[in-house]
Amino acid sequence: MADDEEVIEDSETEVKKSKKKSKDSASGEKETPQLIDIPGIGPGAVAKLEAAGIFDLMGLAVLTPPILAEMAGMGEAAARKAIQAARKMMDLGFSDGLAFAEKRKEIFNITTGSKNLDNLLGGKGIETKAITEAFGAYGSGKTQLALSLAVNVQLPVEKGGAEGKAVYIDTEGTFRPERVRQFAEGMGANADKVLKNILVARAFNSDHQILLLEKVSEMVKDGEPIRLMIIDSLTAHFRAEYSGRGMLADRQQRLNRYMHQLMKLAEQHNLAVYVTNQVMSDPAQMFGDPTKAVGGNIVGHSSTYRIYLRRGKKDSRVAKLIDSPNLPDNETVFMIETDGLKDVEI
Repeated sequence: MADDEEVIEDSETEVKKSKKKSKDSASGEKETPQLIDIPGIGPGAVAKLEAAGIFDLMGLAVLTPPILAEMAGMGEAAARKAIQAARKMMDLGFSDGLAFAEKRKEIFNITTGSKNLDNLLGGKGIETKAITEAFGAYGSGKTQLALSLAVNVQLPVEKGGAEGKAVYIDTEGTFRPERVRQFAEGMGANADKVLKNILVARAFNSDHQILLLEKVSEMVKDGEPIRLMIIDSLTAHFRAEYSGRGMLADRQQRLNRYMHQLMKLAEQHNLAVYVTNQVMSDPAQMFGDPTKAVGGNIVGHSSTYRIYLRRGKKDSRVAKLIDSPNLPDNETVFMIETDGLKDVEI
């Protein structure tokens, strides 16, 4: 346990330095080109692009010449050349399956704290470059799992962590530092150091929630070794601000855009995204469990892994994997105790 504490304490210093040189030291890649490296994009244009939320080559490469010209205050011809240069540097084409498999070796896994739950997710917990969604009724353990992941991401790789920090976007006022302390002390780590490596923001509406994604990109760009982003909960503000069938289409469009931004962040910065989601009861469901996740097919299609959490017998929690690109549907049982998530005999 002493080793865990030392690594967590070091995550703010040594890890930060190494990640600043390369976004993924494990991949052995050379330093990623920056906006300033693009011909025709000077310091003034970079400042204007960053003010508009464009921090990297990918953000520039997907723009159209008129939009870039307006953002950066340049001519359309120069904007077109800049976009072409960015696309060439990014190598936005196809790669064979073997090369893609090699690239997936960059992925980190973050343990949930429960071996049963880790096994449900393939054996190692949640993964980076993916969105993991957990939905369920209140008290089903969604936030407790989020706090456990925020602590465990700071562990060394060999112990199920990613040696990085966590970003926690709190939309419902559920983040509790005292609960994080209990998890940290349960693994023998310094609670103050653990809390310092969790960057918390309270989102007060959906616009603020969306804006905070840009802040995450800024922090990564500034060298913060962020490996996990938690949104608790994903749909609370969207559900409150876009009520009724008349506003359903607008809500779904904004949610769709938001989910795509999350996936883009996860892919670009090699971080794991864990989102909690609210539920509702389907009155048309005559038999079986009427519980459905809010957000419909938009959230369902955008999430890489979907877990349905509910209460089980004797205060246990049941986790059911209902969607995954590479794992079979299955379920498991775990307990939420004072010092963390624990296994239950199945």
